[in-house]
Amino acid sequence: MRRRRAGQLVMGSGFAGLLGVRAEAKKEEAFGLRYILSSAMYGEMPLAEILPEVEKTGCEAIDIWCKVHGNQREQIEEMGHEKAMALFEKHGVTPGVFTRYPLGPFGLQKEMPVAAKFGAKIVLCGTVGPSEPSGDEAKRAVKAFLEKMKPHVAAAEAAGVTIALENHDRQLLYHPDSLRYFAEFNRSKHLGVALAFHHLHRFVPEIPALIRDLGNTQIPFIYFQEHSEGIRKKVSKEIEMQQMPGFGGGLDYKPIVQALREIDYQGYCEIFMHPVPRGIPILPSIPEITAAINRSRAYVEGCLDAVGASS
Repeated sequence: MRRRRAGQLVMGSGFAGLLGVRAEAKKEEAFGLRYILSSAMYGEMPLAEILPEVEKTGCEAIDIWCKVHGNQREQIEEMGHEKAMALFEKHGVTPGVFTRYPLGPFGLQKEMPVAAKFGAKIVLCGTVGPSEPSGDEAKRAVKAFLEKMKPHVAAAEAAGVTIALENHDRQLLYHPDSLRYFAEFNRSKHLGVALAFHHLHRFVPEIPALIRDLGNTQIPFIYFQEHSEGIRKKVSKEIEMQQMPGFGGGLDYKPIVQALREIDYQGYCEIFMHPVPRGIPILPSIPEITAAINRSRAYVEGCLDAVGASS
């Protein structure tokens, strides 16, 4: 009986292990990126003309931008909430994110009920505080900032939304030190980082490690955007477009998507670029813009396939 029971336990253990392997394999097979479409890519084009492009670009939701990068948030107010909600429903589109940089992290509370009303899960902006701190200064500044954010995070939790803060140059969350201290001290699932690769262009080798350090729970949103001299000054369209994945900017996405696979990343990914001047479409027509986004998405998906095949 003892031998039989021991054999059953061994077999059971082996079967459980096999199930675990199969579950892990299934998880690996099922991993995919969740794309969201930025309304700002279309400048100030009408929301009604942009919404059909969500499905065409392989996105599951739309990120609603306000001036100066776009004006779709203002369009919502102009047409009225009920009419706007009917428009979203007509096209089967959810506004997953409201990007509201002008409000700042301490002015988002008035936007939270609106975002929740439309079904958005994220309100997004930058940070305040010392510019680009590192080391001990970053540690102190991040701690102080998170303390000031507590009532705003509590409001976000009550509204059922998450505040996503972009790591932006000239702001608090810029240096990798500040991002790692954020990961260490942030205790809320309703506060996270909108991770921008183009603002990490001085620290490109650290990007995969930062993704792992922050983890899935602290990155609700990622910009798939590269640094380019065309971000803030007028250059040729070819150079400006190098901000987008697969347009020759040079950022290697393979280690990035490998890190995202390892943390089982579940947040949004937004293919993005800044035109100069702000507020104009990245290309003259809607079909051209959509085609450019799809070109970038195909490039990223190719990188994901490549790391999946080699792992």
